[in-house]
Amino acid sequence: MVVHEFIAVDMDDLLRSRITPAGNYPLYWCDGILFTFNSMPWTRDIVRDYLSGKVHWSEVQFAKLDKYSPVLILNDENYKAEMKIKIIDTTKSSLHKDFAKWLKGQAKL
Repeated sequence: MVVHEFIAVDMDDLLRSRITPAGNYPLYWCDGILFTFNSMPWTRDIVRDYLSGKVHWSEVQFAKLDKYSPVLILNDENYKAEMKIKIIDTTKSSLHKDFAKWLKGQAKL
């Protein structure tokens, strides 16, 4: 896996980033890390890497969250509502487990 940029963000900001007029997008949780990521555009080189087992993420935003919860609630004054964000437990993904372990070492979590 190649992570081109990772950014620690405030939990509320991470939750807020998943709220859109079209609906709320889920976040991923693995081994104490709550995160979202953006994949790289599918260029010839990225596809070649992908087919050989290397995944590229252009940006990861994350926050520490020790305990998994299937839904997190954001009470936000801007929306004047209780916003519910679905959380997907990806601890069975070897890619996400490797990422969480790597990130903890990089971000000193």
